[in-house]
Amino acid sequence: MKSKPLDPRRLDVAALAQRGEQLAGEWPLASLERLAEAAVRESPAFDGAQVRWRLTGEARPVKGGAAEIWMYLHAQVELPLCCQRCLGPVQTVLEVERPLRFVADESRAAALDAELEEDVLELVRDLDALELVEDELLLELPLVPAHEDDCPDPLPRPVDDLDEVSEPAQEPAEHPFAALARLKKSTS
Repeated sequence: MKSKPLDPRRLDVAALAQRGEQLAGEWPLASLERLAEAAVRESPAFDGAQVRWRLTGEARPVKGGAAEIWMYLHAQVELPLCCQRCLGPVQTVLEVERPLRFVADESRAAALDAELEEDVLELVRDLDALELVEDELLLELPLVPAHEDDCPDPLPRPVDDLDEVSEPAQEPAEHPFAALARLKKSTS
C-alpha cells in the first residue's frame, strides 16, 4: 500500500522521519509575508525572488527507547534589502542549514534546548513548514544590511563644520540704540 504524500503546510514530521524522506520546493518571497516586509518591494528583484527549501527526515535509533525524530532544514533566498549607507536596494543571500530535533512536549523541548546546541522543538501533528522556513530565514537577516564594497549610488556626504566653505565676513548689524544716538546728536 502506497503511503499518503506529505503536505509541507501540514507536515507530519514523525512520518517524514520514519520514512526517511525528503521534501523540497520553492515558494515566492511574497508568500512569506513577514520576510517580504523586510525586503524592498519596489526593487525589480522582489517580484522574481523565490525561497528554495528542503526538509529531510530521520529517525535515529536509541538503545532501549523510541527513536529520536530529526529533521534537517535547508532554505535559501536572495532578497533585496535596504542598504543602510546609500538607502538603495542591496541583494542579500540568506541561507539556513539547521538540524532540528523533535520531542514529545513543549516543556521537554525547552529543557533540552537550553542544554543542547541543536534546536529542539515540540513534535506536533501538523507543522507548517512555510512558517518554520520563514522563522529561520528571519533569524538570518543582517542587523545592518549594506553593500559589501562601495555603494553604487552613495548619498552626498554631509558638510562638516571643518569642511564648510567660509563665507566673507559680514559687517555686524548696527545696534538699534546707536542709530538713535546719531539722530540725537544731529538734532542738538
